[in-house]
Amino acid sequence: MAIKDRITGIQHLGLPTRDFEGTLKFYEGLGFEIEWRSKEFPVAFIRNGSIEIETFQKDEANQVWGAWDHIAIDVDDVDKAWADAKEVGYKIVEGEDGPILLPFFDKGVRYFTIEGPNKEKIEFNQKL
Repeated sequence: MAIKDRITGIQHLGLPTRDFEGTLKFYEGLGFEIEWRSKEFPVAFIRNGSIEIETFQKDEANQVWGAWDHIAIDVDDVDKAWADAKEVGYKIVEGEDGPILLPFFDKGVRYFTIEGPNKEKIEFNQKL
């Protein structure tokens, strides 16, 4: 099985911000609701229907058009997707030694990120 066969959909878009609370307020005005929010640091997942955005405080965030940080692709098995990415030779820029665990949602998420041909970041993510 190849990495392309492990993809189940787009999970979220990553949006860095210099104004975390202002960003939440703006998107809430567009009908987004907070799905999950960290109590330890400024990061939240907000949802409107099938659209999910991860927004997080980043003081050096680029405030230019197209300044999304990453696109996260949902996979059915992040360990196998990581092995597939290594085998193909994709440049892994986060999770070089294996998928990273984050304490998001009830059971956490595991992810790794590759670099695309235009310096875009593509995150492969599995909610646990």
